[in-house]
Amino acid sequence: MDAIFGINKEEHPEPIKAEVQGELPTWLQGILLRNGPGMHTIGDTKYNHWFDGLALLHSFTFKNGEVYYRSKYLRSDTYNCNVEANRIVVSEFGTMAYPDPCKNIFAKAFCYLSHTIPEFTDNCLINIMKTGDDFYATSETNFIRRINPQTLETLEKVDYNKYVAVNVATSHPHYDSAGNVLNMGTSIVDKGKTKYILFKIPSSVPEKEKKNSCFKHLEVVCSIPSRSLLHPSYYHSFGITENYIIFIEQPFRLDIVKMATAYIRGVNWASCLAYHKEDKTWFHFVDKKTKKDVSKFYTDAMVLFHHVNAYEEDGHIIFDIIAYADNSLYDMFYLKNLNKDFEENTKLNSVPICKRFVVPLQYDKDAEVGSNLVTFPSTATAIKEKDGSIYCQPEILCEGIELPRINYDYNGKKYRYVFATGVQWSPVPTKIVKFNVQTKEMLHWREDHCWPSEPVFVPSPNAREEDDGVVLTCIVMSDPNKAPFLLVLDAKTFKELGRATVNAEMHLDLHGIFIPEKDVKTETE
Repeated sequence: MDAIFGINKEEHPEPIKAEVQGELPTWLQGILLRNGPGMHTIGDTKYNHWFDGLALLHSFTFKNGEVYYRSKYLRSDTYNCNVEANRIVVSEFGTMAYPDPCKNIFAKAFCYLSHTIPEFTDNCLINIMKTGDDFYATSETNFIRRINPQTLETLEKVDYNKYVAVNVATSHPHYDSAGNVLNMGTSIVDKGKTKYILFKIPSSVPEKEKKNSCFKHLEVVCSIPSRSLLHPSYYHSFGITENYIIFIEQPFRLDIVKMATAYIRGVNWASCLAYHKEDKTWFHFVDKKTKKDVSKFYTDAMVLFHHVNAYEEDGHIIFDIIAYADNSLYDMFYLKNLNKDFEENTKLNSVPICKRFVVPLQYDKDAEVGSNLVTFPSTATAIKEKDGSIYCQPEILCEGIELPRINYDYNGKKYRYVFATGVQWSPVPTKIVKFNVQTKEMLHWREDHCWPSEPVFVPSPNAREEDDGVVLTCIVMSDPNKAPFLLVLDAKTFKELGRATVNAEMHLDLHGIFIPEKDVKTETE
C-alpha cells in the first residue's frame, strides 16, 4: 500500500516506449495528460495528507500506433523551495509547514503575521486546463502553472488574483463552444463581503497582444453573495446548461477566522473545514444572459465534489451530481490511514451516490403549499414550502461511482452515458464503469490487482452517437510485481481494444485531459 500512496515516485522525463498489446484505433493520435500527487517525503519531513503531495505530471503520447510514456514533477515555486531546503517549508491544505526553528524570534513573529491571510501554494496537482492554445496545471488555490504538454516542462506561474478578486478557484472549469473557459472562485472578505465569483477567460485575444494576455481580458460574469460572511461553502466543481450556471452552496464550509489563526494554533487548514449536517444545501441557478440568480431551491445537507452533467427540458433544469452523506472521504486520505491494511480496514462511512435533481424553473406560482412542482417524468420532487422556498428531493440514479466523465460534446445537453470509476465501500477504485442514466444499465471492466484512474472519453473523428469513441484509463497495480499500463476500451461495448504496458513506476493520479494531435503546438509555431 505504501508503494502506491506513501513512497516518492521517480520521474521519467525522457519518453519510454510502451509495449502495445491489441489494436489501438489508427485515429487515436494525441496526448493523454494527467496530474496528481507524487512526492510525499522531503528530507526528514512528510506530508500528512495524500492530496498534499508534490504534483507529478504524466502523459501517454499516441503516435501512429505507438505509445510513449513520460512523467515529470511540476517545478513549482513550492517544489523548488522544499527541495532546496530539503524539508517541507510551504504549507498545503492538510499540512502546515513552519519556518526553520533556528531562526530568530523577530523573523518568527513576522512569519506568523504573514500567515494570517496565507500566501497559498502553487503546487498545482489536481487537473489540467486548456486556455487558448496553452495548457495549465491547476489546483484549488489562486495559482496555476503553464506547462508544455509535450515535454511536461514547467513554465510561468499565473496568479488569478491579479485579474479577479478570488483567493481560491475550482480545478474543474467548463468550456463553451468557442473554447472560452468558465470558472468559479471565492472572494474571501473582500470589502467586507464574501462572495462566489463566476469568471470567463477568452480563448483568443487580438493578434497584436502578446502571449498569456487571455487573462488580461478575463471578465467577471457575475457574483453570488455567500449566505455566511465568515463561513463560505467549499466546492470542487459546478454545473452548466445552455442558459444557466448551477452552483451548489453546501453546508461543508470554511471557517475564515479559524483559517487566519491556524498557523499560530499549530493546526492545518483542513481542520478549518466543517460539515454542518443540520443545515440545508442551497441551489443557485444563474441566468447566463440576465446574470440573475434564482436561489429559492434547497435540499438536505450533503457533501459533493463532482457534478456529472446538467441540461434543460420542458421548463426544468435536470442536474446530476455525486454526493455523500458526510465529509469522511477527505479524512481517509491522511497518509497515516493509508497503511498496508488499508483495503481491508478502510470502509467509507457513506458511499458516493449519483443523484438527479429536477428543478422546475417555470412553475405555477399559485400552486398549493406542499404540492410537487415537478411535471417532468422522474421520481425527483420539488415541494413548495410555506415561505415560498422549494424543497427538492433527488432521484437516485446509482451508487458507488466517482470521478465521472462524459462525452464533453454533450456537456449541458440531454445525455445518456457517464464513464466513471467504481468504488464500493473503499475509496480506492477497483473497476471502470459505463452507466446509462436513462436505462440505468451499467457495464464494467475490472481485473485483479488493478486500480484504475478517472476514465477519459475520446470521441472518434466521425462520431454519430454519444458513445462512438474510446475510454482511456491509467491502471496502477496493487501487486508490485506487475507493470502498470494504459487501458483502451471501446466506449460502446466496453470491451478492451488494447493496452500499453509501461516498464516504469506509475503514480495514482487525480484528473486530466486528452489533447488531440491538432491541438498540440510544435515549439516553432
